[in-house]
Amino acid sequence: AHGSRDPRHAATVRALVRRVRAQRPGLRVETGFLDFNSPSVPEVLESLDAEGVRDVVALPLLLTRAFHAKADIPAVLDQAPPRLRIRQAPVLGPSPLLLTALERRLYEAGLTPADKSSTGVVLASAGSTDPEAIAVIAEIAREWRHTGWCAVRPAFASASLPRTEDAVRALRAQGVRRVAVAPYVLAPGFLPDRIARGARDSGADVLAEELGPSPEVARLLIQRYTEARLPMRVAVSA
Repeated sequence: AHGSRDPRHAATVRALVRRVRAQRPGLRVETGFLDFNSPSVPEVLESLDAEGVRDVVALPLLLTRAFHAKADIPAVLDQAPPRLRIRQAPVLGPSPLLLTALERRLYEAGLTPADKSSTGVVLASAGSTDPEAIAVIAEIAREWRHTGWCAVRPAFASASLPRTEDAVRALRAQGVRRVAVAPYVLAPGFLPDRIARGARDSGADVLAEELGPSPEVARLLIQRYTEARLPMRVAVSA
């Protein structure tokens, strides 16, 4: 996980890990943080190595493939004890399971399936300077729009525009009467709080909670683990 000075972040990550363990009894699941929290990823890897573990799947608790997935995590894994055989799983998003989790949070916040056609949604992510990550968020918003919502607009808490409050106001200007904000983030922290402030300041009607330890996210983690465990395909040309 990324890690945060906000204690809610680590608590949410650990709640998610408990749900994964409950769904896969017998599967060993350890938590490591890139920054701010302990244990760190290197500490977890060193502990596993000392216990004689040899095969490890590293699951990035990240929703998009940006700098942390492309640079930070590979750099940390490259410094792992040499006896560990490590496979880095893909990031969590995009996935239909995440869209289901987003809708779960919106319904928990008070919406119903009958509200979809009259509700515009702001898909509010943390933001990134990586063009690939920004393009993925925009594509998720387009895909989600086709499931019945009146409109879906992407927004970003940092690095990119528009901000959450600007996306809410744009939907209002478009004539959308009910606007909901769906944070596309895993755990509470500084940027999710910025998303929440933007939703409140712009008068959004509904603000969902972070994805957190939703059952869909736990299932997705197990899915990514399983994919990473599959034998690698080797292309052979005649």
